[in-house]
Amino acid sequence: QEQVVESGGGLVQPGGSLRLSCAASGFIFSRSAMSWYRQAPGKERELVASIDSDGIGTSYADSVKGRFTISRDNAKSTVSLQMSSLKPEDTAVYYCHAAEPMGRFGTLEYWGRGTQVTVSS
Repeated sequence: QEQVVESGGGLVQPGGSLRLSCAASGFIFSRSAMSWYRQAPGKERELVASIDSDGIGTSYADSVKGRFTISRDNAKSTVSLQMSSLKPEDTAVYYCHAAEPMGRFGTLEYWGRGTQVTVSS
């Protein structure tokens, strides 16, 4: 069964750092683009960072550029999000997302259940 499972969330003080990890299984990870999304209370889910299948291309939301870094390890089927200089407005549930291309059949998407990140003093 296809799944992605997040870990690494928690409570951190403003200015601190946290590393989120996502472990994937049940699909061809090395072919899949991976992303991190987040959703704060009362707000829509937003895209935070993405990385392409070979790990060369990355993109970030303007709000996290220069503070967050996405990376992946295709040998271990994992993707990580290193978060630094955290702000209270980074508080949200963070979700791992996979997009597996299926050629002419389109793209299959998989979501994790999320991990809570709280930035507070």
